[in-house]
Amino acid sequence: MNEQIRSLIENVERVIVGKRQTITQAIAALLAEGHVLVEDVPGVGKTQLAAALSRSVDGVFSRVQMTPDIMPSDITGFSMLDRETGKFEYRKGAAFCNFLLADEINRASPKAQSALLEVMEEHQVSADGETYILPRPFMVLATQNPVETYGTYHLPEAQMDRFIMKISMGYPTFDEELSILGRNEHENPINGIGAVLKLDDIISLQEQVKNIAAAENVKNYMLSLAEATRNDEGIRLGVSPRGSIALYKVSKAWAFINGREYVTPQDVKDCCICTLAHRIMLSPKGKSLYVTQEKAIENILGKVKVPTE
Repeated sequence: MNEQIRSLIENVERVIVGKRQTITQAIAALLAEGHVLVEDVPGVGKTQLAAALSRSVDGVFSRVQMTPDIMPSDITGFSMLDRETGKFEYRKGAAFCNFLLADEINRASPKAQSALLEVMEEHQVSADGETYILPRPFMVLATQNPVETYGTYHLPEAQMDRFIMKISMGYPTFDEELSILGRNEHENPINGIGAVLKLDDIISLQEQVKNIAAAENVKNYMLSLAEATRNDEGIRLGVSPRGSIALYKVSKAWAFINGREYVTPQDVKDCCICTLAHRIMLSPKGKSLYVTQEKAIENILGKVKVPTE
């Protein structure tokens, strides 16, 4: 494993106990220049994960508590009249940072959610006929509670598709929770960590990920998985080309994290569920057959032929 990646994982683990897989997935999304949706029940460390990852990199961190009264301009910015000059000046919003935490994203109104579409896809903001480029690297880390529906707005498929990966934390084991109690005895452990990488380090790692090779049969395997979601009678909406591209990027990042210069079929399998499951919609038959989107992708993984390395 790359030494910089190792130090980043270990630094986040000073706050997040026993979730190396989840931490590594979030870092893979960062290296693939994508965004992450962390979906889980309250209190398991979703916000802590986002904050710990952002604090581990020497960049600008912004947090927006996504409530129904949040306006799009709070995220993208707005033009304001300068009384001295008599001209309108653009005031940047929360999106102008390196790490944007959209906490409880499904509590924001659809209008506020839509403000993130251009931000996440083009890494820019268009306002008053001008285009403002966001700093690099840029990553949105959003959280949402999957079991509470009161006062929430379901994320549309177009919004879900913008997230390169959807991950979950899960409950800790007994021993892990005992360790969490000890770490929080005096103060929040998030206050004790600092940056271990600079922004230039992340940009350099992202460029190295782009150079990871993938053989034709591995690319064909990725496309076969995406195509299988479009032909499954239990799936009403299959994976789009954006999903195929996401799987390609994340698989390359996963291979890089594991110290290889090429993608293997196992890399694709390791990344498939967290990269593709949130992009599909189950049909009525699929809901009874698979129950969850993750199970549907797991079924497809079992049916599509794996290429020999």
